[in-house]
Amino acid sequence: MSDREEQQSNEQEEQAPQDGAEKLEEFGQVSLNHRIHLITIIGEVEGHECLPSNSKTTKYEHILPQLAAIEDSRDIEGVLILLNTVGGDVEAGLAIAEMIASLSKPTVSLVLGGSHSIGIPIAVSADYSFIVETGTMVIHPVRMSGTVIGAPQTYDYFRQMQDRILGFISTHCGAKRERLEELMLDTGMLTKDLGTILVGKQAVEEGIINQVGGICDAMKKIHSLID
Repeated sequence: MSDREEQQSNEQEEQAPQDGAEKLEEFGQVSLNHRIHLITIIGEVEGHECLPSNSKTTKYEHILPQLAAIEDSRDIEGVLILLNTVGGDVEAGLAIAEMIASLSKPTVSLVLGGSHSIGIPIAVSADYSFIVETGTMVIHPVRMSGTVIGAPQTYDYFRQMQDRILGFISTHCGAKRERLEELMLDTGMLTKDLGTILVGKQAVEEGIINQVGGICDAMKKIHSLID
């Protein structure tokens, strides 16, 4: 190898880690190796409106193109999704969940900390899901900020949104739709609110998540699905 070729090779090796670091910092995504792509759903799922700059957010306009690129890539053979989210925009969250569910490549999700509200459809959209022992999932009715017009059409719209969420979750996990609605409308757990908090093993017992486990278990599973 000539001196020039060696210099170019060294520059490429230096540039690759920098590109990976920039992608991880900007989009929460990085290729773990030549086979697995990592996506993180962190903070609040941001939709059509920008959240304050001091908020930790996952922007759906960043995630959707990446998922399309993953589907089209010959090098990426599987996707690992890490979640620690409080929820967020319903339309954006469902869009991400539908994209993950429609990938032809194996997908595994891991709930760390929490995957609340619209984070639940994203967690169950993978082929196989894990939650750590201390991880939490909060299922509750659809909420909207701002002024709500007290008309029958408004409540019908809320109901349609909840039906979409419940339908997606029940289709992609072992929990029954009726049971999910019971958990969503429970009045005895959350103070001044409706809903249910499931911790670790409880999410598995309800059939929402497949297994309690950590990153080691998730990595083994994605490799086994690929192989």
